Amino acid sequence: MSLWSAPVAAESIVATVELPGSKSITNRALVLAALADGESTVRGTLRSRDTDLMLGALAAMGIGIDYVGAPESATTVVVRPNPLTGGHVHCGLAGTVMRFVPPVAALADGIVTFDADEQAYQRPMGTVIGALRELGALIDSDHLPFSVHGHGRLLGGSVTIDASSSSQFVSALLLAGARYDLGVNVKHVGPQVPSQPHIDMTVEMLRDAGVSVDVNGSNWHVSPGPIKAREWVIEPDLSNATSFLAAAAVTGGRMTVPHWPSATTQAGDAIRGILADMGADVSLDSDGLTVVGTSLHGIDADLHDVGELTPTIAALAALADGPTTLRGIAHLRGHETDRLAALCTEINALGGDCTQTADGLHITPQPLHGGVWHSYADHRMATAGAIIGLRVPGVDVENIETTSKTLPTFVDLWNGMFQG
Repeated sequence: MSLWSAPVAAESIVATVELPGSKSITNRALVLAALADGESTVRGTLRSRDTDLMLGALAAMGIGIDYVGAPESATTVVVRPNPLTGGHVHCGLAGTVMRFVPPVAALADGIVTFDADEQAYQRPMGTVIGALRELGALIDSDHLPFSVHGHGRLLGGSVTIDASSSSQFVSALLLAGARYDLGVNVKHVGPQVPSQPHIDMTVEMLRDAGVSVDVNGSNWHVSPGPIKAREWVIEPDLSNATSFLAAAAVTGGRMTVPHWPSATTQAGDAIRGILADMGADVSLDSDGLTVVGTSLHGIDADLHDVGELTPTIAALAALADGPTTLRGIAHLRGHETDRLAALCTEINALGGDCTQTADGLHITPQPLHGGVWHSYADHRMATAGAIIGLRVPGVDVENIETTSKTLPTFVDLWNGMFQG
């Protein structure tokens, strides 16, 4: 078990941290480029475990991947669509790979096998697999590992699903739908779909690639037709930025993240309003997004659409001056780990008071002490421990290396904050 001693901030942190590209946008752009009608260039590509797994998955099915620069670090990637073939895809713990790639594999001429880290075997997959079967695909299991038996095309058509456990089920079907003979019509029936901004991102990117997408409430229709080759320029990853902005909030410091977009579909953009509600001063200008920590208050917040921010906000809540209730996030029990149980376990192990509710968390701040903060192989659990460590001496984060899932340079960037 590797342990990383989280650095304590002896004084207010004042820094500017430039973040690499968005994982969510990168992996959507790569899928669309692989299915396009010509060669596409993706600039600002995030290079992390999740995105490298996506690049590997597409290459395994015959897509040409050319790197402008050293293959292991190049952020400009040229994607050359080729006829899709059988191959083997390893998904790691990447939800975007295990859910976005099977609808692409259904178009392959051959068998595409899927496997993943053992921990991923528990992640919900039946919804997207069942939908693909209804659309004409042959898949031999309802969960990982499984094989998609492709015949070079897929009929497509209409399908009704319950996507209340993950918005990725909707995005997965929409991304490849234009290449199906009949396109795809996805209707959601069930409790509200979480993380709506991620579906909005998918729809916007499809339209940017010339695909006709009609949205009517919980019904999405993608017309059959070409996906245009184009240049994609990836925004910085705003969800990864949240832990650095939190550093200013908990230390009474000042943090600027350059190139923050004035308009975006990234869920991480919601951190602006959340930090303001918790007492920070937040401003967006030509220099980027700047957060100045003043006080740190508890909040009552519905995070249904931005559940990925929960670990960061829970860490802030454990250090606030009053109680916090986070609602609308029952679906986090099916993420990389059961994030609600994990956050309660780790906050309480350090002396905190965190309880689970039916759809979230209630956190009452208590004096915290040092100890081991377990990551559960979950990158956002690891960064939450780093945030608490800024104020609590002796916090050792287990497996900080799991941050490589979306931000391989996390430790260097975190340590760099202390140099301004």
